[in-house]
Amino acid sequence: MSEEKFHLDGKTILEKDFKTSMRGYNQEEVDEFLDLVIQDYEAFNKEIERLGNENDRLKKAPSREAAPAQRSRQTQTANHNHQVNYDILKRVSNLEKAVFGKKYAEE
Repeated sequence: MSEEKFHLDGKTILEKDFKTSMRGYNQEEVDEFLDLVIQDYEAFNKEIERLGNENDRLKKAPSREAAPAQRSRQTQTANHNHQVNYDILKRVSNLEKAVFGKKYAEE
């Protein structure tokens, strides 16, 4: 994650010093609010990092959608091979009958 995208981080917010004036904001309220902002920034950064790691992991993992399609192709290929094998055996049997005659078929 590039820190260049963000202007603020928890440390910058924590160390920010505001000038006080006669009619200024209550300093304790501002500090309490900034503490909440810091906590949110840290939580968001952790979540962004977690999601980035998960995204990287998912990009590297094999696709779950591809696996069923691959299995389906393998099943179709296996079924096709069985049919081809059956057809070849049937042809060989017919050729043997034609070459060797009924004598071979009766044995």
